[in-house]
Parts: sequence; structure tokens; C-alpha cells
Amino acid sequence: MSRSVVAIVGRPNVGKSTLFNRIVGTQDAIVDDRPGVTRDRHASIAEWAGRRFTLVDTGGLLPEGREELAPQINAQIRAAIEEADLCLLVVDAREGVTATDREGAEMLRRSGRPTLLVVNKADNLKTATTAVHEFWELGLGEPHATSAATGLQSGDLLDAVVEALPPEPLAEPEEPDTITVAVIGKPNVGKSSLLNRVLGEERFIVSPIAGTTRDAIDTRLEWEGRKYRLVDTAGIRRHAKLVSGLEYYTYLRAVRALDRAQIAVVVLDASEPLSRQDLRILNLAEERRRGIVVAINKWDLIEKDERTAAAYEATFRRQARSLEWAPIVTISAKTGQRVHRVLEVVEEVWREWNKRVATPELNRVLHQATERVQPPQSKSRRGSRVVRVLYGNQVETAPPLFLFFANEPKAVPEHYRRYLEHAIRDAFGFAGVPLRIFFRQAGARSRKRAGAVEGPGG
Repeated sequence: MSRSVVAIVGRPNVGKSTLFNRIVGTQDAIVDDRPGVTRDRHASIAEWAGRRFTLVDTGGLLPEGREELAPQINAQIRAAIEEADLCLLVVDAREGVTATDREGAEMLRRSGRPTLLVVNKADNLKTATTAVHEFWELGLGEPHATSAATGLQSGDLLDAVVEALPPEPLAEPEEPDTITVAVIGKPNVGKSSLLNRVLGEERFIVSPIAGTTRDAIDTRLEWEGRKYRLVDTAGIRRHAKLVSGLEYYTYLRAVRALDRAQIAVVVLDASEPLSRQDLRILNLAEERRRGIVVAINKWDLIEKDERTAAAYEATFRRQARSLEWAPIVTISAKTGQRVHRVLEVVEEVWREWNKRVATPELNRVLHQATERVQPPQSKSRRGSRVVRVLYGNQVETAPPLFLFFANEPKAVPEHYRRYLEHAIRDAFGFAGVPLRIFFRQAGARSRKRAGAVEGPGG
């Protein structure tokens, strides 16, 4: 199901990226006091009151003719507005209405997109109640005063955002055994060629010119008794090269295709070293919690012997350490070598994506793991305490989510979480699937239940 998109728009240095970080709850966007730091768009998933949406940060709106990059940045902003279901025009309570604010408001009115006016840097209630009146002149309805830096009235703003979003779209009717696959990668790595070979026909446009595919395209396929929905996407370019609204538009469509998919097939070019952009795309699929299959295309161009595939995989694992669980398939879309093996691995990953582990089996593995390696002690002003992970269960599938109860959940470090993840994978598989593990405070009921699982002396 495709999520609604909310675009943050405004001139430089009004606090757009700070607002983005406040809503998303991370420090994903670069924040700097210098105007114009955000040159490219940035998108992440946000949630409020049970409603999830894609939040997009944009570069600062610039007066045309005053800066060399103004046409490109403004083109991205217009593309973001075109793609958005709701826009937030951010202005500065301290500086009042500016000519660029008026230009932004006029751009949004012409677009016809629903818009909320956000008066940022209202850092106290007095400012929030007195500084907003002049912003009525922008003609975008009631100004919403907030402080992205302190969080003042940010909850009220998010209530207004959720209320202004269109109704959540209904999920498209789909047979439960249909696997939706997004094929992603850099431009010109052979995504469309791979799909053409799999489908056995020239269903997709194939061209040596990078960037031919401009939108996400769905095609249905039935193969070996399994139904697939395959989504070809535009090549995701490096941020520095996102210089036009069209490139931004294709990037966001690729992101939305990932959100609709269960499995991402990330296509890499065997004839090129693994690049930072390849890693960004792999991380994007991981952040979206998709199952991942890595397809190394153009394998026919590589001079190889019996050690070549193992050496390539070793290099990949060394460079993409967080994706040691992702299966790799070497293919040639040109010759057809192992292209249908991609579908076989996709189905295997899909089964892992939907796997549920029985609670007694999970806790058997958990207690064996904690006996082998104890969690580190919790250190505080009150002294050291022994950290114990007592009990857990799998609370979700697709993708799997595990909830463990501990006496000091905030003291469980990241490296121990990874250790437990490895223990789960060693015992139950989950190849190609990202695992989510959370820790919660154990109450008396959890401690009693853990004792029953461990048994006397456990």
C-alpha cells in the first residue's frame, strides 16, 4: 500500500530540516545554521496517531536569478509539491513575512495542493500567540505556531497534519500468495533487461541510455506455480546528481515502490566496484524493512575461475557488513544465466519474511544465548546491576519483529542486540530478511513467566 506524502517547503534557514528531524524522531537530515545546507530532498517514514506517511525535506526555496543553483533546487521543490498529498510551508516567526515566503505561498496556491502554514521558531507561548498574526496575509489559512527545536506545540501540528491527509488508501486486492518485488539499483545496471529476460518478452523498454525508466511499472507473472507482481523502477542516482525535478520525481517513485513491495531485488553491476551509491540503495531497502536479494548482473563480462564468485561475495560482505544475511545471485540478463534463480531465491526469502517462530523454541534459543554470553552490567550512579534478558516472543511477521523483556531494557547495548540477532538467525534462518528486536521492561508477570520457561535453577 502506497503511503501519503508530506513535503516540507520553505526558504533557507527557517528550520525545515529541524522540523523534519522532530517529526521523524531522528537526526537524519543535516541541520546547520548556514542557509541553504539542504540542497537535495530527503525522505523518511513518519508516524503519528497510528497514521504512517512519507515525509520529504527539500532544499530552501531561492529567488530565481540570485543563486546559480536556484533553478535546480526550485525545480526539485516543484516536483516535491507535485508528488505530495500535503505540503507544509515553513516560515520564521522571528523574521516575519518575507518576499520569498510570498513566492512560496503563491507557488503552493497555484499547485492546488492542500497546505498547512507552519510558523517555526515560536520558542515560547508568548511568541506562539503573538507572532503568527501577520502570516495570515499569505492566504494559506490558519498559521500553526511551533518550535521544531524545542518541540513546543509540535503535537498540535502533527494532529493537524494527520487530519489534513487524504483518507488512507485501501490496500489493492491481492491473493495472499502473490509476492510483490521491487527491482531497484543505479541507472544502467540492467534492471529492465533482467525483467525482460524473466518475462521472456520485451515487456519493458531496454536502452543503454541511463535513466530510461522514469516511473515504477507493475507487471504480473506466474512462474512455477507462484504469482509475482514485479515492479521496475527508475535508477536511483547519487544525491549530488539529483539536479532536476524529474530526477527527484523518479527517486521518490522508487521509494514508494519499495514501500509497496515485500522483497527488493537490488541489482548491481559485476563489472564495476561496489560504490557508495550501491551501498546507499542497499541501505534504503534495509531501512524500509524489505526482504533483500542481491542480483549481481553482467556476470558474463567477468573473467573468472572456480574462486571468482566466492571472492566477489567475500568482498561484498566486507563492504556491506550490515547485510551479511542477504543472499547473492550472480546473473547475466544478456545471456539469461541464472535469471530464474532470482525468482527462486525471492520465493525463499518471502517464506522467511512470513516465518513465525514458536515462543518455547525462541526462548530455548534465547536462554542458551544468554548463558553463553551474559549481557554487560548496567552502570549508573546507584552502582552496577546485572542485566538479564528474561523472556521473549515474536510479535509480528512480514518483517519479523521480536520483543524481549529485560530487567534493564535501556542498558542492553547495540552489540548485544546484534549478538541475539545472530543467535536467532543461526537457529531459525531468516535469510534475506531484516530482523527487528526491541526490549521492554519486565514486570512481575514477565519475571514469573520467565521462571516458568527456565525451570528450577534456570
